Amino acid sequence: MADSPKPGTTAVLLAAGSGSRLGLGPKALLPFRGRTLVEILAGVLLDGGCRDVVVVLGAEAAKVRDATDLAPYTVVENPDWQTGMGGSFRAGVAAAPARDHVLVALVDQPGLTPETVARLLAVHRPGRVTAAAYRGPDGTLRRGHPLLLDATLRADAAESATGDAGARHFLQTHPELIDPVDCTDQSGGEDLDTPDQLGLLG
Repeated sequence: MADSPKPGTTAVLLAAGSGSRLGLGPKALLPFRGRTLVEILAGVLLDGGCRDVVVVLGAEAAKVRDATDLAPYTVVENPDWQTGMGGSFRAGVAAAPARDHVLVALVDQPGLTPETVARLLAVHRPGRVTAAAYRGPDGTLRRGHPLLLDATLRADAAESATGDAGARHFLQTHPELIDPVDCTDQSGGEDLDTPDQLGLLG
């Protein structure tokens, strides 16, 4: 009897927020490298080795669809995006093939590189959570995104996602499952949240 194929990895790109703190509309549509942030980051996830990308839209979803070319990816909409990231996390995980690991990325991290994605995929161990981590000014390694959830853990992680928490509750409950991977050489792992951070777009 042939062995079952190893699970692949599907990326989930959370891009449903309205960008209210920036005041420039959905972050997905911010101009970046001649295109939009959502298009560039979805491409980065594929280039890094994920076999598909699920893009979760919410705020002004129709406008985002009209202004971008997301045809290469699986696009889902979270009609309850205003309740927080948890619903988008659940929608994205549900849209990924059931046997796949899930790599969760945020649309507001323009520093994400294919090398970071490939590094997480390369070192991931069965039954574990592999998390990009970045060193702060004090040298401490802090967990960030992307976050690679093993196929055996994704259902429990999704079930725990409520309000504005994606996998946070699951990770807080199971810290022994997390393998941090230093990706400081690729970026600082910053989120683009406020106007003074627009310089992250280069």
